[in-house]
Amino acid sequence: MKKIRVMAMAMAAGAMLLTGCHGAKANKAFEIPESFDENKQIQITFWAKNDTNVVQSRIYAQAIEDFEKLYPNITVNLRLYTDYGKIYNDVITNISTGTTPDVCITYPDHIATYLTGNNVVVPLDDLMADARYGLGGSELKYDSPGKEEIVTEFLDEGIIGESHYALPFMRSTEACYVNETYVEKLGFTLPEVLTWDFMWEVAEAATEKNDDGTYKVNGQNVMIPVIYKSTDNMLITMLRQEGAPYTDSDGNALLFNDETKDILKTVAQHTETGAFSTFKISGYPANFLNAGQCIFAIDSTAGSTWMGSKAPLLDIAPDKVVDFETKVLPVPQYNASDLKMISQGPSLCIFNKKDPQQVLASWMFAQYLLTNEVQIAYSKTEGYIPVTTKAQNSPEYQEYLAKEGEDNSEHYDVKIEAVKLLMDNTKNTFVTEVFNGSASVRDAAGQLIENVTKSVRRKKTVDDSFIEAQYKEVKSLYHLDQKSAGGASGEKKDLGPLPGASKALLTVLVLAWALIGLVAFRKYNKKK
Repeated sequence: MKKIRVMAMAMAAGAMLLTGCHGAKANKAFEIPESFDENKQIQITFWAKNDTNVVQSRIYAQAIEDFEKLYPNITVNLRLYTDYGKIYNDVITNISTGTTPDVCITYPDHIATYLTGNNVVVPLDDLMADARYGLGGSELKYDSPGKEEIVTEFLDEGIIGESHYALPFMRSTEACYVNETYVEKLGFTLPEVLTWDFMWEVAEAATEKNDDGTYKVNGQNVMIPVIYKSTDNMLITMLRQEGAPYTDSDGNALLFNDETKDILKTVAQHTETGAFSTFKISGYPANFLNAGQCIFAIDSTAGSTWMGSKAPLLDIAPDKVVDFETKVLPVPQYNASDLKMISQGPSLCIFNKKDPQQVLASWMFAQYLLTNEVQIAYSKTEGYIPVTTKAQNSPEYQEYLAKEGEDNSEHYDVKIEAVKLLMDNTKNTFVTEVFNGSASVRDAAGQLIENVTKSVRRKKTVDDSFIEAQYKEVKSLYHLDQKSAGGASGEKKDLGPLPGASKALLTVLVLAWALIGLVAFRKYNKKK
């Protein structure tokens, strides 16, 4: 009988484990300590991206060194990545083992997925508002910006659901870098606001060839008039400009619509004539632009240091560079009087840990990255702009802008024009809804453009039936035919108690195993 009791207890425990799998126990939420303990040695890890830019690496190192001088008890360990996707994958992998970084440069789309874990990412609202250690806090040993000194549009991008989960670090947008020399050679005059119709008209004119097969506009064997770097941004921006749906706040993917179908047909039309291609298919827009093999190169303002015949950064041999006038314009628009351009750029998030002092130290370091010293230094490396009005309006930054064109390095005119483009159009920028799965919707948008472009180059016909088949394929590829359980907040829904049928099934299983054990025990006794 003792064996039967032991077996029954084990089975009951198994049933409890089965029922316990229905919901997960939440980790303890972070609470701000009464004070920061400067006598306690604390180590934090910081994962960042730097595009293999040595200057950016030095800025990170200098920021860490300066911060550690202010707080000798905090050690910041830096880990550099060259790709945001790799940061995202490593964070996801480390959530299950509790080894996430303390501070991470990332995107809100990625944070929404991190939030599917229980109290993995720290909400920042209480920290930002804390009088002692919050934005502009009295106990901080550095000149932190106040909340009102962070550009509102950029700060609001970190809201997921009802809370802030990210601080903006740098911001950029997309720009169209135009070879104005070739536009005028083709008989056109650039407007102040570029439209899709104008760009396509010029692009088609640029596909005309000489009798020997070279292109008339450049005399070369290669000419791709329009190259778009980020095709996900391309479709998202075009849909926003047309007022067409993309996603909603409930996490529904709405981009598989008639407006998208029309856009894809336009892409197919200009791909067929050789007027359009993408970065994934042909290569970096800057390389073709600088070689005189592209007229409209659409890329991030953060990539402006690569654009133009006098660009400080080049990926092609100097003897391949063609001399031309570079014009920096907003991305093409459907309505020239109602500009819409995407806001992008890295943000900072803080990960929850068992030790509240460690989390507070992480927050203080993340906040230090918003000081003028770091913001201005980093923004000068590429076409980013500082996320605080405090830095933007500082004498040092204004002097930097005023020296546009004085040299082809720090004050490279194309880079500063790209910076001013975003500063002048901050109110015209937009962001998309963020939820668990929003990164997949973004990938799907780009995949549609890429698939259509590749298919045309393979001589396939892009019609309604083809596009409908693409919709089905891409939905399945990114699991967009399955509604996200997280909603816009990225938080797990309370699944409630087990249904009665499930409870009954578990009870039957326990009883069945008990009877099997009882029969086995009786056979054992009888044999004995």
